Amino acid sequence: MPHRSITRTLAGAAIVAAFAGTASAHHGWSWAEADQIDLKGTIHSISFAPPHPTLEVQAEDGIWRVELGNPNQTRRSGFVEGQAKVGDEIIATGNRSADGNEKRMKAVRIAVAGKTFDIYPERIRTN
Repeated sequence: MPHRSITRTLAGAAIVAAFAGTASAHHGWSWAEADQIDLKGTIHSISFAPPHPTLEVQAEDGIWRVELGNPNQTRRSGFVEGQAKVGDEIIATGNRSADGNEKRMKAVRIAVAGKTFDIYPERIRTN
């Protein structure tokens, strides 16, 4: 019986480690550049669906995917359904993808319709 217990423990640890690695890769910032940019454009689409609310923003160089925080974090910033609509002008401040071919960013702040929403206030860099 002790052998079976050790085997189950090791198998359980392996499963936990696999899920932890996946969650870290998804929720981490390792895919993004350290420097922050301001992206100006018009909201093309809005989604509040998990795992992260997203905006598709039409900028001068094409459509960008702007990822916000998890649903609770985004809600705490005050950015909830109805705060913005397709066609609104937006400025998103955040970290763009390290892959220069990818038009994707993780927003730390967005400004839309005269209101500013700090999604990740602790990550905002002021110049």
